[in-house]
Amino acid sequence: MKNGKKLWSAATSLVLCTTLLFACSSNGGNNGGTGGEGGNSANAGTNGNGGNAGGGENAGASNGGGTEGDAAKKVITITYRDDGIGEKGVLFQWIKAVSESYPDKSVEIKPTPIQASEGDYFAKIALALKSKDTAPDIVTEDTFILNSDASAGYLEPLDDRLEEWEDWTNGSFIEAMKKGVTASDGKVYGVPYNTDSRGLWYNKTLFKQAGLPENWKPKNWDEVLSAARTIKEKLPDVVPIWMNMGKATGEATSMQTYEMLLYGTGERLYDDATGKWITKSQGIIDALSFVETVNKEKLGPPLSKVLNGQAGNTASREYLPQGKLAIQLDGSWITGNYLPNGAAPWPEYKDVLGFAPMPTSKGQAPGSITLAGGWALSIPANAKNKDEAWNFIKYALNKENTQKLVIAAGNITVRADVAKDPGYTEMPFNGIATEYLQNAEFRPAQDKYPEVSTQIQTMVESVATGTSPEAAAKKYAQDVTRIVGEDHIVEK
Repeated sequence: MKNGKKLWSAATSLVLCTTLLFACSSNGGNNGGTGGEGGNSANAGTNGNGGNAGGGENAGASNGGGTEGDAAKKVITITYRDDGIGEKGVLFQWIKAVSESYPDKSVEIKPTPIQASEGDYFAKIALALKSKDTAPDIVTEDTFILNSDASAGYLEPLDDRLEEWEDWTNGSFIEAMKKGVTASDGKVYGVPYNTDSRGLWYNKTLFKQAGLPENWKPKNWDEVLSAARTIKEKLPDVVPIWMNMGKATGEATSMQTYEMLLYGTGERLYDDATGKWITKSQGIIDALSFVETVNKEKLGPPLSKVLNGQAGNTASREYLPQGKLAIQLDGSWITGNYLPNGAAPWPEYKDVLGFAPMPTSKGQAPGSITLAGGWALSIPANAKNKDEAWNFIKYALNKENTQKLVIAAGNITVRADVAKDPGYTEMPFNGIATEYLQNAEFRPAQDKYPEVSTQIQTMVESVATGTSPEAAAKKYAQDVTRIVGEDHIVEK
């Protein structure tokens, strides 16, 4: 995705089961990413916990045959990230439902989840995609990693197939969303199924108890910190503010925390004009100083909680609904947790929660900031059953099935026709989450971004654990220079 403002399209919440992190994602349930994108792979975002593959590295091993007594069936494997929920997860439930209604009964659709933290998921997927023995037929790709996997030759370009798919060519997909699945070579390597926005979730009941406005819209970072300090003073048993700050939460730390702060200063990770990575700027120091303030003043949770791989889930599924957390910087998908079949059912969430825009550092234009991400279904270059995989993707991501998934996962749709559907638009917070996309920024569509992101996570965690912003930024500059080369960096 290219940095710049893009208005995508609307939504939040669910219909099937649990939640996920599509994210880019902290995550909202059984997802992949980011935050990924991560958040969630249904989400992003959206950041689950470490573990071994539940089908994992051998995700595609069963690609050849069918079940006993039905040897003619081809098994189509779909690999995605499971953050520990298993068959209760949104993606598993969605795949199961779509498979049961899939008209082609000559194929069997088999979910092959990888149970892992966000960072581990990407590493395990890269290993699986390298070989025909282990590559699945379909894989969920966080759009931030898609360009890197495509550049490595792990993914199949879909341009010829997409040209013949009416849904792709007739305007059913929001045009801006197509950029997120287009690699630097100009080819398309996936079909997107969600996007997201980020902001400040807050508990209006706790705000009222602390004498803070229930319709909270902070104008700058000072007002965010002021509210957190008030919570700490008036409600000492409540965690004032929670942000992902550790390496264990992977892209959620990079995107939901650091990039939301950095971009709020007006600075960026990558300078499009020069084609270079920015390794030194006041914006970097300002963003890290915000993290330092939260930790020095003990406005956040204990480090044992925030540096844990399950930090995002702990905040959104436990602390926030239980009234133990006042403010959470996170993604639009987290409400998927609170639906009846979600990971943490909370019927009152739509009345108790508010979703405030994350302000720019000093309130400068455009006034607020959000990072947007998303996930896609891709076909590995080493997949055994590419034609069958493509036919299933077209069915799985038609209007009806896409709508079921984004509602179930609490994500924003990438389809223009779904965005207009009443069943989608009536979900709580969809309008707000979509409005924030007016000032959306995106992660650099550069193949080195995943490696740079890892250094961001290390830098943020070092500040959270006591390193000064200046020292952490200096180390970050050295590490990024090593990754991209001296000819590809710029200081501001």
